[in-house]
Amino acid sequence: MNKVTIVINGAGGVGKDTLCDLAAKHFRVRNISTITPIKDIARMADWDGRKDDRSRKFLADLKELCVQYNDFPTNWAKAQYENFLTTDEEILFVHIREPKEIAKYVKATDGRAKTLLVRGGERMNKSVYGNAADDGVENYYYDYYFNNDKCLDEAEKNFTELMRQILTGKDISEKTNF
Repeated sequence: MNKVTIVINGAGGVGKDTLCDLAAKHFRVRNISTITPIKDIARMADWDGRKDDRSRKFLADLKELCVQYNDFPTNWAKAQYENFLTTDEEILFVHIREPKEIAKYVKATDGRAKTLLVRGGERMNKSVYGNAADDGVENYYYDYYFNNDKCLDEAEKNFTELMRQILTGKDISEKTNF
């Protein structure tokens, strides 16, 4: 069975989760984020679950503290990856924002993880978010780029085709724009 791990990135509001949900209609997908265990910690500090700019900064700062302390987010994501390899799931999406954390995760998978930047979405004209995680998403050389600027049906068709090509190992050039 073909399996692929894709680090998916893009600034807040570009539609990453929507694309992962669309892919799950066609493939067996696991969708995780290195911010998930950080959100669990944040809830203990009375974070209310909002996704506004203030909350995004709080989560990004808290994640950075956990990275500095014991690299918890990468270790957590690597354990998820190792579990994924034992399942019948086909695609593991791993949401990671920070370029240095992306590189660390790709290395932790012995280079097997591919990287994808999603651009567009509802906040496509916003260039500064006020936190290092969102503001630095373009500072990495991704394997693939997806422009999420079409209607939902067309986005589903295009994204599903990109995933199919990556999964089957079709000869699509690296650094592809879709």
